[in-house]
Parts: sequence; structure tokens; C-alpha cells
Amino acid sequence: MSTGDKEEHISARSQKYRDQYLAMDVEERKAFGMWTRAMRAIGVGLSEEEKKERQARNEYDKDVKDCTQCEKWRNELLQTSPIVRFMSQHLSKSGAPVSQSSMPCIKCEEMRSGGFAEDGTIQLCYNRLFGKGHLETTMAHEMVHAYDQANFALDWYNLDHHACTEIRAASLSGDCRWSQEVMRGNVGFLKHHQTCVKRRAVLSLLSNPSCKSKKHAEAAVNKVFQSCFTDTRPFDEIY
Repeated sequence: MSTGDKEEHISARSQKYRDQYLAMDVEERKAFGMWTRAMRAIGVGLSEEEKKERQARNEYDKDVKDCTQCEKWRNELLQTSPIVRFMSQHLSKSGAPVSQSSMPCIKCEEMRSGGFAEDGTIQLCYNRLFGKGHLETTMAHEMVHAYDQANFALDWYNLDHHACTEIRAASLSGDCRWSQEVMRGNVGFLKHHQTCVKRRAVLSLLSNPSCKSKKHAEAAVNKVFQSCFTDTRPFDEIY
């Protein structure tokens, strides 16, 4: 079919649809309109450009919703969570107070729920959260890093230093509770807590520019594990 023939065919088909619509009564037009909107809502009948626009709009709406939820949970946890309030009090005593503004909810490309920057900012990844409990654990984890940086001569590019704070954060924050591990698909009973702490610490060290390999990370974690695992400051014991 030539281009001219295609255009004529499309024009004839459009005219046919117009004629059918005009032949409908008020109730039929109303029902047809509702059906059309429903089909367009799921992408039926949209051009490729319209589909891209719809996808971008849906992604934006989801980002706004998830970010707003993250901020709501964060604000509530700063006021009501025992572990978050406890860490917040000790960070204030250490000269490194935290607030809503120093804990922004952001969109993260990496598969992580949070992060800690050397300037003291705690990043909360709103698009990687499973729920409010997960956010509470994430906040506590990053607050342990903030505490270590405020109280010790922490060099993030020294693998021994980095391994120590990751061991402490994984152990003290609740990150390695059995329920958290089940959610990740890791089920174990014998020394499960220590195993989880080591694994989580190694994973974190792999992103350090000073880390040459997984074996390098494992060696650093094993080297400092006993002394850092038993150091529960500012807690009296593992949370």
C-alpha cells in the first residue's frame, strides 16, 4: 500500500469512527467515554510519544509519593523511635547533631537503602525502602557511622577504619536481626548475627576505592572483627 493509499485508508477509518460516535445516544457516548479513558489509562490507543510521556509522569508521581512517605516516616522516627532518639542524643553530645535537613530522602541508583557522607549528611534512599521498620534500621546504621566519625579519628580510605565502622553499624543498628535477614533471603541460626555482620561489612568495603578485591575486603574485616564487634559504644550492649 502506498503512502497516499495509507493516508486515505486512515482517513476513511477515522470518518467511520466519527459516524459511529455521532450515531450513539447520550448514555452510549458516556459509556464510550469512560471506556476510552480507562483504555488510555493503561496505555491502549496511545502513540509511542504519549506512552513515554505517560511513563515519565507515572514515574514522577511515584517518586513524589515515595519521597513524601520517606520524609513522613523519617520525621516520625526522629520523634518516636527509641534507637533513633538514643543515637540522636549521643550525636548531639558528640558535637554532631542530626535533624531532618541533614537526613534528606533521595533517589538512589545503587541497591542501597542509605549512605553516609563525610560532611555528616545521612542519605535515605526513598526508592529502596521496604517499610518504616527498614527506614528505622537504615537511619540507625548511618547514625552509627556519624557517631564513629565524630568520636574517633576515622579515615574512610583506611580499610581497617572503614571495616570497623561497618562492623559496628551492621551489628548495633539491628541491620542483622533475624527478621532482616529473612527478608533478604538469608536464613541461618548458628552464629547468624556474626555471619551477617561480616557479610554486610565486606559488601560495604567493596565500594571503597582503597579496596582491591573481595579477598582484600574480607581480610580487613577479619583483622579488626573481634575488637570492633565487641565495641558497642554508645550502647551498653547490642541493640
